[in-house]
Amino acid sequence: MICDICPRRCAAERTVHSGTGVCAMPATVRIARAGLHFWEEPCISGERGSGAIFFSGCNLRCCFCQNGAISAGGFGKAVSTDRLRRIMEELVSQGAHNINLVTPTHFTPWILEALRKPLGVPVVWNCGGYETVETLRTLEGKVQVYLPDLKYAMAEIALRYSRAADYFDYASSAILEMFRQTGPYQMEDGLLRRGVVIRHLVLPGQLENTRRCIDWVAEQFRPGDVLFSLMAQYTPQPDGPRELGRHVTAAEYRAAVEYMENCGIVDGFTQERTSAREEYTPPFDLTGV
Repeated sequence: MICDICPRRCAAERTVHSGTGVCAMPATVRIARAGLHFWEEPCISGERGSGAIFFSGCNLRCCFCQNGAISAGGFGKAVSTDRLRRIMEELVSQGAHNINLVTPTHFTPWILEALRKPLGVPVVWNCGGYETVETLRTLEGKVQVYLPDLKYAMAEIALRYSRAADYFDYASSAILEMFRQTGPYQMEDGLLRRGVVIRHLVLPGQLENTRRCIDWVAEQFRPGDVLFSLMAQYTPQPDGPRELGRHVTAAEYRAAVEYMENCGIVDGFTQERTSAREEYTPPFDLTGV
């Protein structure tokens, strides 16, 4: 296939065995791990866990990614769409509250094939936010919960850390399309059944970027529309830029929380700074694949 699934539109040739695009993935689904996951927002993980499927490759490949072994390194195992469907069903049988597709964008056509029949639990599209509206429209009716990042509102930061100066243009349009599909969020027994959760990771020294992301969410949505998750779990990576070589300070995160509250965003989540630890990253060892 000649790929134009994501905003990169790199027109890369993807064959069964190789891919030359930014995601570097072939025209075959590749998975690094599948299992019950307990470290998402409470309304996603619940008591029994979210059925998380971690896909290899990524269309962003941020320089600070905690999942670098699979997003940039490409670690994983190729599986058929039939096997992908069975993995989903196995997770449901283990008690998963939902099926959580982590970094799935570049495998959209194959995932759609696996989702031909309903699973009986919500499907969560857990992505970096860098999506095209056209691709998202193919998911309508198949995905009940969208869990996008809103990483950047500043082009220069998006270019430096993700080589995507156009990130905000695409992510903002994508989130609006996600909300069009789901409508205001719906909870049942403390679990999210339908809706959008917008995540933003606070980066060290980048509070202005955080403020602009919060401003956009506050301007676009009313209370009760979406959930907002302000994350403190940034973990420095060995090969990252020098200015990102530290954790977010307590003062930085407190300032971000206060700004969010002052903007009237009350539906959502904040994190303890103790979440910024490597042990919260699951082992990518082909479990469940």
